[in-house]
Amino acid sequence: MGLLSGDILDFGCGYGKDVELLSQQGFSVEGYDKHYQPKYPDKHYDTIICFYVLNVLLPEEQSKVLMEISALLKATGKAYFAVRRDLVYEGYRTHKVYKKATYQTNVILPFKSIFRNDFCEIYEYQHFNQLKKENSECPFCNPSSKTELILESAQAYSIFDKYPVNKGHALIIPKRHVSDFFELSFKEQSSCLFMLNEVKKEIQKRFNPDGFNIGINIGEKAGQTVFHVHIHLIPRYSGDVDDPRGGVRGVIPERKNY
Repeated sequence: MGLLSGDILDFGCGYGKDVELLSQQGFSVEGYDKHYQPKYPDKHYDTIICFYVLNVLLPEEQSKVLMEISALLKATGKAYFAVRRDLVYEGYRTHKVYKKATYQTNVILPFKSIFRNDFCEIYEYQHFNQLKKENSECPFCNPSSKTELILESAQAYSIFDKYPVNKGHALIIPKRHVSDFFELSFKEQSSCLFMLNEVKKEIQKRFNPDGFNIGINIGEKAGQTVFHVHIHLIPRYSGDVDDPRGGVRGVIPERKNY
């Protein structure tokens, strides 16, 4: 199908048999597996494959894998996820060979499906800001392709603020166009907060701030200017203001001190 190009990563490669096979065919490929090849990649890739990994992970683990792959993929790269479509039972079962409790679940992803039969389905993933959406002028439904995407999951994505309050100021944004955080589903809210934790780790690693402010503007009277939910993660640094006491209470300046 000609889908593999450039530098390739097999994410969740197990013992690395596919890596060996692709290498023999002349592809530039590396493997990563949390258990068997645990050295985490330190570069970005043109193509990432993740075959039959998500089916054996709990939902929060699936989200973590999606975020990790989004961070390892080059801005214009593509990732391919293969998931099983032949599962009869979901949940824990006893592995027939190893006699260990093994989890399995059906997985449906909101990405482009490029192949499906009775046994598997393959999805093609590109960064959210590389896919143009028609009939939408919302800057968060159609983020610029030049904007650095920090992380992405099935429900949300994160980018750096175009007009940062401080170095490393990031936004966590649900993909669905909703203006009010409280109108998001519990799953969407959970996805945003899960991503918030992961983005914080990335910002801490890159910029080493001394603290953070977290905020959501809901409604024009609360200062909202883009009516698509977004969570601000603002790094704070020693000396960035004369007196930081009061923090987010400063949204009403005369009530900041108490």
